[in-house]
Amino acid sequence: MNPNCARCGKIVYPTEKVNCLDKFWHKSCFHCETCKMTLNMKNYKGYEKKPYCNAHYPKQSFTMVADTPENLRLKQQSELQSQIRYKEEFEKNKGKGFSVVADTPELQRIRKTQDQISNIKYHEEFERSRMGPVPSEGPEPERRNCPESGGQRRAEGQLGFPIPVSHSCLTVFQQPPPSQSYGYKEPAAPASSQRSAPAAGGKRFRAVYDYTAADEDEVSFQDGDTIINVQQIDDGWMYGTVERTGDTGMLPANYVEAI
Repeated sequence: MNPNCARCGKIVYPTEKVNCLDKFWHKSCFHCETCKMTLNMKNYKGYEKKPYCNAHYPKQSFTMVADTPENLRLKQQSELQSQIRYKEEFEKNKGKGFSVVADTPELQRIRKTQDQISNIKYHEEFERSRMGPVPSEGPEPERRNCPESGGQRRAEGQLGFPIPVSHSCLTVFQQPPPSQSYGYKEPAAPASSQRSAPAAGGKRFRAVYDYTAADEDEVSFQDGDTIINVQQIDDGWMYGTVERTGDTGMLPANYVEAI
């Protein structure tokens, strides 16, 4: 039994039948719903089981949802759920590190170059430290350790007690006289700068701070030690003997007090 045409309703015979969009059409009845252009199986577009040409094919448009209180509540609830899921994923993946970068040939070349540069710098620093410091041109002053420098000065700021005044900071320039080219001997220090021990006998003092000798002719003592046979050298230094240890030498005047 022959079916009826979906457009005109008449019987469709097999020679003029077009089976499309779940319907049967006459070849002449299979045309665009808008412009009536005859279509075939290659150039038609179906919409709601009706044929259309490419120019008149209906464009789908989305409807706007009204901002009703219920829709606003659902939107806010969806945002809160998204934030909760984001925080859960963040806490779960926190501390797992970064993703591994692919080991491409270019990255291998860059890594190899960096390793070579690091090795060159390491060998240069090693050779430089092994050879020692490079001597500079011209005379270099030879300085004796001064009690005010280094750890003594840092101790004054950290411990809060006074630091002895410098008593022998000599600077000797090693430069030969113009008339001699070799066999030069370092000149002796001036007699005024050399410290000499005064005669025995003197006052008694008590140490109020701990002191560690910074030179060979100084003595070390602790808080509470008694210093005997004390002689005043200048405003900053004295000469005496630590009664507890029996050591005799120079000591800072602002570290002791008279008994």
